[in-house]
Amino acid sequence: MKVDAGGDDEDVIADINVTPFVDIVLVLLVIFMVTSQYIVQAAIPVELPKAASGGEIVARTINIVVMRDGALLVDGDEIIPKDLPALVQKANAEQQGPAQVVIAADRLAPYGIVIDVIDTVRQNGVLSFALNIERKAAASPSP
Repeated sequence: MKVDAGGDDEDVIADINVTPFVDIVLVLLVIFMVTSQYIVQAAIPVELPKAASGGEIVARTINIVVMRDGALLVDGDEIIPKDLPALVQKANAEQQGPAQVVIAADRLAPYGIVIDVIDTVRQNGVLSFALNIERKAAASPSP
């Protein structure tokens, strides 16, 4: 029979100590953060060619959504249709030139409202606009 004279010094430690692991991960994170600046600075400098027919840089894109019931959302905020010209003019004034507009209309939205939005956008100086669509699978040609 074995007698325990001291204490429980020979108990098995069943917990995993994650502190050293966290320390190593944090040190690696700091190393990657510091070296990433040198990687970006070591990029190859390129002088791009110039062309007279290139498109202009658009600094502002206005997203207009025409809902099924005819409501208008501009950049996610619902507006009254009569406020649209002022918003387009403001966007043009902020960037010292015409903005770009992306119009997304619900499939069941009234066609006349979509045309009114396009007309309003063009009358207020935006000539670059796009109609947002969802692609569908192309039909295969019949033999």
